[in-house]
Amino acid sequence: MKRPRIVVVGSSNTDMVIKSDKIPAPGETVLGGDFVMAAGGKGANQAVAAARLGAEVVLVARVGRDLFGNQAIENFKAEGIQTDFVTQDDGTPSGVALILVDAAGENLISVAPGANAKLEPRDVVQASDVIASADAVLLQLEVPLAAVEQAARIAESAQVPVILNPAPAQQLPDSLLSRVSILTPNETEAELLTGVRVSDEDSAQRAGRQLLGAGIRAVLVTRGARGVLIVTPAETKTMPAMRIKPVDTTAAGDAFNGALAVALGEGQELEAAVRFASAAGALAATRLGAQPSLPTRDELERFRA
Repeated sequence: MKRPRIVVVGSSNTDMVIKSDKIPAPGETVLGGDFVMAAGGKGANQAVAAARLGAEVVLVARVGRDLFGNQAIENFKAEGIQTDFVTQDDGTPSGVALILVDAAGENLISVAPGANAKLEPRDVVQASDVIASADAVLLQLEVPLAAVEQAARIAESAQVPVILNPAPAQQLPDSLLSRVSILTPNETEAELLTGVRVSDEDSAQRAGRQLLGAGIRAVLVTRGARGVLIVTPAETKTMPAMRIKPVDTTAAGDAFNGALAVALGEGQELEAAVRFASAAGALAATRLGAQPSLPTRDELERFRA
């Protein structure tokens, strides 16, 4: 099987996670939680997800020249991720995320982006050659939009597929959306991008078809336990979710996107790639933490079987 090359442009954080029975209300203190500190950030998570599933991964990111930044780079190298385009910023600390997780696996996250906010188009331009030779470029929105747009421009000019996970949710210009091959919003993100109130499958279809009008080839609306809605110009189809007992959903979406890029880079058809990605997301949701939850290829194949 072909080993795909995936270029990820995105964020790197250190996640500080507390898991307790409930997420506290404003002004409330909840005692008795378990604490975990783990590597995270949507870009880094998706890079690690793809690497563990067998891809050759190049990460374009920015971290601080501090303890967290040094540890992040060591972790990337241990995962086999190429770090030539991970820049250490001398004047800004590494990104940090504070995450609260309840007994049902739902989470609440606050992020201090730090060096992630300093990723610039010139950082992306330095990786032009590897982007142009990639099987897919994977993007998210935890770094400045100018850097995301630059990556999409380079990929489009080289006819490299662009997968955009539009999270955290924000409005996006048509100049970016028109360069996206596959968009992977959840229901909240699809609603914000289109203005369509997404509350069921019909409204998710309407939102997806509206997004196709921007020039996107396929929209995958991720709907948690309700599965993934695939919207293309040719058809609309729901892929059911695997039944699991969630422990922590923090990086489930990142596992999905990383796995999707790998499957498509290997040449799998879209539906098969979505099934593969959905299984990766489901397995990640049964484990605590961001990168610690991301499965290897062997783990994923056993889980699917």
